[in-house]
Amino acid sequence: MKINIYSIVKPSTDSFDKLIKEFIKMSSKYAKVEVFYIFNKDIAKAQTIGENESKEIYTKTYLPYLKGYNIALDVLGKSVDSFVFSKLLEDKNEVNFFIGGAYGFQREFLDKCDATISLSNLTFAHKVATLVLSEQIFRSLAIINNHPYHK
Repeated sequence: MKINIYSIVKPSTDSFDKLIKEFIKMSSKYAKVEVFYIFNKDIAKAQTIGENESKEIYTKTYLPYLKGYNIALDVLGKSVDSFVFSKLLEDKNEVNFFIGGAYGFQREFLDKCDATISLSNLTFAHKVATLVLSEQIFRSLAIINNHPYHK
């Protein structure tokens, strides 16, 4: 199984990255998990113009990565527990998670995804969302493979 996490954020190395890498390492027994931080001049420019322009460029940026099973993380998405989350990964060859930019997603992009979920009713910084997501991915893989971590 291949799991990709895409996030609209400037790449950096910080304390979150160390923890994210630890969960990716723990997941590697069951799946190949990769994180892609995407930020370019078009995104930077759009974010200075406004919300609609930003959402348009997020969609344009993410469209080439829509393949396999696609899950958008959005505040308006469905709330799921860890067991329901694990069902989203079950029997999939490739799963792509998309974390929106500062303004979230266009409806057009959400409609192209197979599922839209919310990690919480709270808003998280991108690195925090990536950390929570990477932990839930490992937890789900543990559930699917009857590993005791999830208990």
